[in-house]
Amino acid sequence: VIATMRNVGRSAALAAAAGPALGRTLEIKQLDVCDESSIRACLDSIPGRHVDVLVSNAGVGMAGPLECQSLAAMQSLMDTNFFGLVRLVKEVLPDMKRRRGGHIVVISSIMGLQGIVFNDIYSASKFAVEGFCESLVVQALRFNVAISLVEPGPVMTEFETKLYEEAERADYSRTDPETAEIFTKLYLKNSRDVTRTACAHMQHTLRVIEAAQPPFRHQTNVAYTPMAALKHADPSGAL
Repeated sequence: VIATMRNVGRSAALAAAAGPALGRTLEIKQLDVCDESSIRACLDSIPGRHVDVLVSNAGVGMAGPLECQSLAAMQSLMDTNFFGLVRLVKEVLPDMKRRRGGHIVVISSIMGLQGIVFNDIYSASKFAVEGFCESLVVQALRFNVAISLVEPGPVMTEFETKLYEEAERADYSRTDPETAEIFTKLYLKNSRDVTRTACAHMQHTLRVIEAAQPPFRHQTNVAYTPMAALKHADPSGAL
């Protein structure tokens, strides 16, 4: 198993968790999904560039009123969440197709199926991920390459905690007071109630990897059942 990090200088916690597996069954390598040369160098360091399973998990978050977010931050998010995945797949897919085998597991989000208030740009990036994979999967299957989208709701990790902390400190003077109050007093207060643990999320991902016939989509949090899966009722209540 190869775990990759943009900054391997921050690998101490991972190395400690790996314990005796580090250097035996687990390696830590540098890889930045926003840098094609970094991706290529990492893959070139693997014997035969042989990747059986790629798990694409890199991502950044953004939550809050649209008026308070800069275009530069939005573009940076898209570069990581969407184009980062594209760069990875573009590099590993040809080898998988040549070997006629492989599995690409993409950590998407339920927000790639269902837009959630105050997550406009993050949701847009995950909709892009979903469309990209949905289009690509038909070609990939022709070469016996599986693609799976794991679609969690919020997961309580350092990523999620940092996002909430930054949102609580942010300046909302560029939006109206009513919107700012809805976000800070309602959204931030209630969003933590529907998170799941990182351990539960990893167990779902492992089941997808180990499946004899990997699913294309796998959702991990029933609290975020996508609206697309619900029956629409008319005003009279009849289905």
